[in-house]
Amino acid sequence: MSSTQHYGVAVVGGGPVGMLLATELGLHGISTVVLESNAATVDQPKAGTLHARTVQSLARRGHLPARRGGRLDQLTADAFHFAGMPGLTITAPAVEGTPIAGRTQADLERAFERRARELGVSIRRGHRVVALSQTADLVEITAEQANGGRVVVTADYAVGADGARSAVRRLAGIPSDDHPPTVAALLGQVRLLDPTGTPPGWHLTPRGWTVINVNPFGYSRVITFDFSGPHTDRHTPVGLDELRATASRIAGQDIPMADAVFTSRFSDYTRLTRQYRDRRVFLAGDAAHVHFPVGGQGLNLGLQDAMNLGWKLAATLRGHAGPGLLDSYHEERHPAGQRVVDNTRAQLALMRPGAQTDPLRALFRELLSLDQVNAHLGDMISAQETVYGSAPGSPWEGRFLPNLPLTADGRETCVAELLHPGRPVLLLFDGVDPGCVRAAAGWAHAVDAVRVHSPEPLPWGALLVRPDGYVAWAGSRSADEEDGVRSALRKWFGAPRPAGNAVSSGPAAGAVTVAAPGVSAG
Repeated sequence: MSSTQHYGVAVVGGGPVGMLLATELGLHGISTVVLESNAATVDQPKAGTLHARTVQSLARRGHLPARRGGRLDQLTADAFHFAGMPGLTITAPAVEGTPIAGRTQADLERAFERRARELGVSIRRGHRVVALSQTADLVEITAEQANGGRVVVTADYAVGADGARSAVRRLAGIPSDDHPPTVAALLGQVRLLDPTGTPPGWHLTPRGWTVINVNPFGYSRVITFDFSGPHTDRHTPVGLDELRATASRIAGQDIPMADAVFTSRFSDYTRLTRQYRDRRVFLAGDAAHVHFPVGGQGLNLGLQDAMNLGWKLAATLRGHAGPGLLDSYHEERHPAGQRVVDNTRAQLALMRPGAQTDPLRALFRELLSLDQVNAHLGDMISAQETVYGSAPGSPWEGRFLPNLPLTADGRETCVAELLHPGRPVLLLFDGVDPGCVRAAAGWAHAVDAVRVHSPEPLPWGALLVRPDGYVAWAGSRSADEEDGVRSALRKWFGAPRPAGNAVSSGPAAGAVTVAAPGVSAG
């Protein structure tokens, strides 16, 4: 067994969620290790849909391109589905670009891993976690290597991003609320021998559903949903014959296929942990929530967990977190997980075949034609309805700030670009209360204060924007806001410190260099 190494954060699980979290921590110079059991990224036909809030969030770190320009009162739209029914339109502000982006889970994992390594994160592949304990001061993790050796690491905090069968969740003893499976589902990547005769897309029959992405020139993804009951053995390998027979039976016609390069079985088993935090241990992604994979929400939910948790851990380790900041991770993300669990269970109820459900589906098709209903469901699926603890009487606090086109120091920029360094930003607009500028000086170690001009009239004199893009505080143009901004800065980022020139007229300069436990000064 090798000697113990200490880190600020140990991330268990190197999928997209764990690797994104690692990049968030590395961006702030936090000493971070990722422990991943797989020796390399595994290419599988899993999630590939990035919904609007995830697209917008990744653009705020430069993982996806940010759109400059556009009007705040215009929308862009993409067609989607609800419970397999067409007619849902997902919209987003035109200043954000496309509401939906296609990116495979494996591609995201590779991209985030490259970025994490560039930022100095230690990536340890071929390490399977077998033991975990925590004290008042640290977490100790034991990982078994592929060669049979064992490694022990300690960390100020640990995050389980290790999937549905999370070892961290089990070893930490974090309880959950579960719903047993009722549906037997199969997935395969195969060559269709009669692609033109195969029913494409979402196809409902009295026996269940087939969902087939027909590719006449290569491999096609075939999914089947059988509502007659769950799998007898969830872990039995799926053979080509079983997939072909099931797809043909449900479709009511022969669907010939060959050369299966990947197959798996899954169900509608649902789990939501009761706590996303247990002292120094956190859960993110499928380790915290598992649900029926309809609407492509699972990967997005996990990536949003990482965006929410990363900056809070970094601020805590750097010593400039307000009281209760780490607790806010559970307070904000658990309701988001519950929302997805509930809407996927509702969609599954709509998808059940049979005459008893047909009138309900017909009603929902009719409802989808109503703009207000369509917008409500589209914002729910794409997580654009998410609001974090909005203050009473405040229309903006807790909401996601659109990618406003701005000018700073005579240079065109936008909200997304100002958030690339991953630090909170205090936007100081034309005509801002001078007291806000004075207040910003005490938090220059934690917050980038930037004077900006908007080409369109805006209702604020100042906005405190969290690193994940949500508004922490909004100040009006007319009121004396010095006390308000001081209170907000103290609430989110702790006590002020002596500072020099705290206000810039351009983009943020980057991470601070104050060393703290688990922090590499940079």
